[in-house]
Amino acid sequence: MLFNSFEFFLFLPVVFCLYWFVFKKSLKIQNILLLVASYVFYGWWDYRFLSLILFSTLVDYWVGRQLEASEDDKRRKWLLVVSLVVNLGLLGVFKYYNFFLESWIDAWSMVGVTMHASTLKIILPVGISFYTFQTLSYSIDVYRKKLKATTDFVSFAAYVSFFPQLVAGPIERATNLLPQFYKARVFSYKHASSGMRLILYGLFKKMVIADNFAPFVDDIFRNYDTYSGPVLVFGAVLFAVQIYTDFSGYSDIAIGVARLFGFNLMYNFKQPYFSRNIGEFWRRWHISLSTWFRDYLYIPLGGSRGSRMMQLRNVLIIFLVSGFWHGANWTFIIWGAIHALLFIPLLFFEQNRKYTDNIAEGQILPSFREGIAIVTTFALTTFAWIFFRAENVSQSFSYIQHMFMNLTVMEFSTKMTYLEDIKVLLVILVGFIVLEWFGRDRDNFVNGFLERNLILRYALYFIMVFLIIISFKNTNTSFIYFQF
Repeated sequence: MLFNSFEFFLFLPVVFCLYWFVFKKSLKIQNILLLVASYVFYGWWDYRFLSLILFSTLVDYWVGRQLEASEDDKRRKWLLVVSLVVNLGLLGVFKYYNFFLESWIDAWSMVGVTMHASTLKIILPVGISFYTFQTLSYSIDVYRKKLKATTDFVSFAAYVSFFPQLVAGPIERATNLLPQFYKARVFSYKHASSGMRLILYGLFKKMVIADNFAPFVDDIFRNYDTYSGPVLVFGAVLFAVQIYTDFSGYSDIAIGVARLFGFNLMYNFKQPYFSRNIGEFWRRWHISLSTWFRDYLYIPLGGSRGSRMMQLRNVLIIFLVSGFWHGANWTFIIWGAIHALLFIPLLFFEQNRKYTDNIAEGQILPSFREGIAIVTTFALTTFAWIFFRAENVSQSFSYIQHMFMNLTVMEFSTKMTYLEDIKVLLVILVGFIVLEWFGRDRDNFVNGFLERNLILRYALYFIMVFLIIISFKNTNTSFIYFQF
């Protein structure tokens, strides 16, 4: 079920009313309702894959109970291995089986050996990368004794499948989200209204900006060999905007919906395109994933401790794995490698944590130096996005080659008959950038900037609702990160 669909616009108020008006006196029944609603939400896409979520839930619930009951280090390690093998095994089969098989065949073909193998017609379950990491965080934290194993199966199952963030995050830690299922929730108008503002802003980013930019991005990347260099640069910039507004839009809606039910989820984005270097970018982009890899992979590997070679190894691993997490394609691995190459100099010169403050703190505009740093970082991340967006490695390099050809020739092909539409969208985009900039002192401008002026707040509400309505399409487009 998509957030931007008629089905969800009916589903959400029904669940909300049952939750607060019918079952508000029973925490247990509220949790059961959330569990059932989450399974309906996910099963709306394909009910067959509910068995995967249930299986992962049962395995990790059992592993957690066994870890809690055992003090034997060897047995505890084997129990953790069970959780890792089951969860990563399912992820490997459904997401990476064909990739590894085809890569193996291609590798042998390079030395003249022809191999034939039939690939499986495997459907990638929506959100498997997200809920797999969520269940793993529980097992690992119980193993590390940072969290007591739960004895409440309903709460644990609801935690694993919590519908607001089930298919595209944020990837919540059990230490943060699971305890919220144990405590009675009391409806708060202030909390719910902030959630509604986040939902509105998320829908605006997804439906008004991302969905309307998508056709232009698709056309430019599909027909890149017919366009001049500036148009291809323009296409890469449009995709950078599209993926940010699409993914952060989903996260805003997820956080907002969770607040309607009395839950707090972590923020996943903090204006990443205002970053002054790649290190800051990764502290602001897909925060739940980057911190997951930091805590469960980077630090156990040694983090920034040890020799320079060990630090180099750890950085390469974390970024390559992060790229591979996004998809079974060499383009994602190259995308991760590019970010590693951009990050390594910062690490060696101890500049990776240089910018932990807010950009242009207490000022209306950034300094000239900060402005150059922001533009440079955006240009580098946009270049890397070309590999992320391209269908394959060959198209990536071909796109870049064409982009640097005739770079000074500002020629928009006659095929681009939608220039007037782009002008309108660029006006909306400029307005969006202004809102993001003036909301940079908060995690999200809707719960900061909009609270300061009542008239401006409702004027923006009206504009966003109006634009969402006229942008609504009967054929709802899924979120980009659903494929991961």
